[in-house]
Amino acid sequence: MRSLLRKSLWRGVTYPRRSYHASVLPSLISRSTPEFQAKSAAMDELVRDLEQKTQTARQGGGPKAAERMKSKGKLLPRERLNLVLDPGSPFLELSPLAAHDVYPGQSIPGAGIVTGIGRISGRECVIVVNDATVKGGSYYPLTVKKHLRAQEIAKENGLPCVYIVESGGAALPYQANVFPDKEHFGRIFYNMAQMSALGIPQIAVVHGMSVAGGAYVPAMADENIIVHNQGHIFLAGPPLVKAATGENVDAETLGGGMMHSTESGVTDHLARDDEHALAIAKGIVGDLGSTGKAILPPAATPEDPLYPSSDLHGIVGTDVRQPFDMRDVISRIVDGSRFREFKKEYGTTMITGFANIHGYEVGIVANNGILFSPSALKATHFIQLCSQRQIPLLFLVNVTGYMVGSKAEKGGIAKDGAKMVRAVACADVPKLTVIVGGSFGAGNYGMAGRAYSPRFLWMWPNAKVSVMGSAQLSSVMKTVSADPSQHSSLQDEIEDQSTALYSTARLWDDGIIKPTDTRDVVGLGLAIVSRGKQSDGRSSRKPTTTWDGDGKGFGVFRM
Repeated sequence: MRSLLRKSLWRGVTYPRRSYHASVLPSLISRSTPEFQAKSAAMDELVRDLEQKTQTARQGGGPKAAERMKSKGKLLPRERLNLVLDPGSPFLELSPLAAHDVYPGQSIPGAGIVTGIGRISGRECVIVVNDATVKGGSYYPLTVKKHLRAQEIAKENGLPCVYIVESGGAALPYQANVFPDKEHFGRIFYNMAQMSALGIPQIAVVHGMSVAGGAYVPAMADENIIVHNQGHIFLAGPPLVKAATGENVDAETLGGGMMHSTESGVTDHLARDDEHALAIAKGIVGDLGSTGKAILPPAATPEDPLYPSSDLHGIVGTDVRQPFDMRDVISRIVDGSRFREFKKEYGTTMITGFANIHGYEVGIVANNGILFSPSALKATHFIQLCSQRQIPLLFLVNVTGYMVGSKAEKGGIAKDGAKMVRAVACADVPKLTVIVGGSFGAGNYGMAGRAYSPRFLWMWPNAKVSVMGSAQLSSVMKTVSADPSQHSSLQDEIEDQSTALYSTARLWDDGIIKPTDTRDVVGLGLAIVSRGKQSDGRSSRKPTTTWDGDGKGFGVFRM
């Protein structure tokens, strides 16, 4: 599998130089202390486990399933993906550990689908690849959710969609959780229609079976390709046709590439084999012309941070109860380790300020402790500034929540916290979220958790997401239940359900990333969301992006 990241995202681009008045953040950590080394070793172990699980998931249905597929002259799903992408270009994979340990007694690696953002013929696209080595490419509930999330990203950022199709349709034993509801299988085709209407190209390449609901992927595409003697599109396969009508018909006659390309007109291009089909797809993307908006180069020259990203393991560690200074994280992510801090002396448990990442300007909102009223007001002010100036926001999350107690309540923490939540909800710019530690309670809301529609949300392998920490939960339980065994079992259950692995398996995020990859992953994210902004800094009014700059406002702040 190609590397996700490259040292330079935009080779061969001449960057304008921007005068940027920001201070270099100092590094005060000592790598030789026992605390640093213990934290680093613990994070190293988590990252190794993440890499092993990710590698296993990328093998799909395993060697036997792969061999069966190759014996039919087919490329494997990730071989198809690599072939359609421009050589040497980055690919940002989404949720590779989806469905991990979710379905009892079944292994559904990656939820049976590969999704991500990659470059085809010089243009960034959302790519959705059915993995037919996993249960024949059937759609489980989380397969549908992962497919819909990829389409959501495409629509928000105006990215063309390329569907690499080989699927038997819905997994029938799960049909009640796949078929009838608003965010189930039918929403895939609804989204295709909506995006096509918005001018976001929809392209399908049919490499194998495309049956029942799956037949509508190519049927709903703007332009599609089918592989001769390999791809098949039909609403019902030969056995069901026989049962329903008594007709005996083979798959090729019923829905093969030659029939659809010469008689039905369902397909637009007939390819000799997988390689030829993907070459046609690259040509189609290359001919899209001015449809959508190209990703813009950054406004400033990218610079490496002054300090190594490997320090992040020892700075943060794996115990979310241990404090650390988020400036030490920021200084290893941003260009030149430079950061123009906003309101530094006020609300000190919240860090806000401006920086560049891979040359792209960004406003950073980062936790440095519990959220008090001044911290929330500071964040609210800063988010409003970024929204007014059309600067994307990056949330670096390590939050236990908002302060509690009589003093905090009398001071108005409820309304001040609500101001921050309102600002996050209504900010008129793209939001990107990285959970580097804990994300608990209402702090999850104020720091652009999943419910607040960040364009992307990633987690570090040590991250935790829960209504509260397990220790606090146990304390609360003791006040409402006299059964100690219930306290312990519930605490263990909540602890398990708060992990990054549990979250990513259910697509509550867009994937777990290694701390050392944070700068590059965020840089790719900022490059993608830059489609919504003109080169002069004005927001685009094109309907293919929700970043329209129309200033809908923030509603009523309680004072």
